[in-house]
Amino acid sequence: MGALPCHFGSDPIACWSSGESAPKPLDEQRQAPPPDEALSHPHTGGNFFSNAAKVINDPAVNFWVALWNSIISSGLIALSVVFFSTLAGWAFAKLKFRGSSWLLVFVIATMAVPTQLGVVPLYILFSDLGWTGQLGAIIVPALVSAFGVFWMTQYLRQAVPDELIEAARVDGATSFRTFLTVGLPAARPAAAMLALFTFVSAWNNFFWPFIVLDRQNPTLPVALSLLQSNYFVDYSIVLAGVLLATIPLLILFVFAGRQLVSGIMQGAVKG
Repeated sequence: MGALPCHFGSDPIACWSSGESAPKPLDEQRQAPPPDEALSHPHTGGNFFSNAAKVINDPAVNFWVALWNSIISSGLIALSVVFFSTLAGWAFAKLKFRGSSWLLVFVIATMAVPTQLGVVPLYILFSDLGWTGQLGAIIVPALVSAFGVFWMTQYLRQAVPDELIEAARVDGATSFRTFLTVGLPAARPAAAMLALFTFVSAWNNFFWPFIVLDRQNPTLPVALSLLQSNYFVDYSIVLAGVLLATIPLLILFVFAGRQLVSGIMQGAVKG
C-alpha cells in the first residue's frame, strides 16, 4: 500500500509536473515556468478532458484495445506467478527432497541473467509458433518468476511451523491437502504483496511488448509510445495519456489496499 505514495514522494517535482502539464495546451506549456517554480505558484490548465479525448480517439493508439490487453495480460501474469510461486515456495520450504538446496540456488541465480539476453531466442521461438503480435507472446514468458519463488520460499519457511505440518499428517492429510489447508492460508499476506507488485510490473512493461506486439494489438505502454512522432511531440497529449494509464493502478491500490493491509496484519498476528 505504501509503494505508490513512496513513488510519488521520491520525486514530487516530476510527478507534479506531469499532473500540472497534462491539462495544458502545447502553447501554454512552452510558456510555463520551470517545475520548481511551478510548485510555488501552481496553475493548471483546463484542457485535460480535451487532451484525454484526443488520446482515446486517436486511431493510431487503439486505446481501448491497449487497455483491455494490459488488464488481461497483467492479471493473468499476476495470477500465474502467485500460483506457481506459492507451489514452488511450499515445496522448497517444507518438502524435503534431494537436491532442493541446489535447485533453489539455481532458481535464484537465474535472476542474475539479463532479460535482454533472451530477447532474440524468444522472438525466434514465438515467430516460429506464429505468436508474434498476440498476447500469448508476452504472457507465456512471464508465467513463472524466480523472484516470486524466492519470495514465497523465504516467507513460508518462517510463517508455517513444522509442528503444524506434522499435526496435519497425523490427521491423515496428504501433502497436497496440507498445502491447501495450511500453506495457502499462511501464504495469503505474501501472495497478496507478490500479486500486486507483479501486476504493476507487468502493467508497466514496455521493452518486450514493444518488440513482439504490433500497432493493432498493443498494451498501454506501447500504445502511448505511438503518441510521439519523429519530428514533433505534443507533451500535453503524452502526459494526458500517461495519467490515463495510471488511473487503473490508482483504482487497484484503492480497492486492494485495505485487504492487503488486513492480510499482512493477519499474517503478523499468526506469526
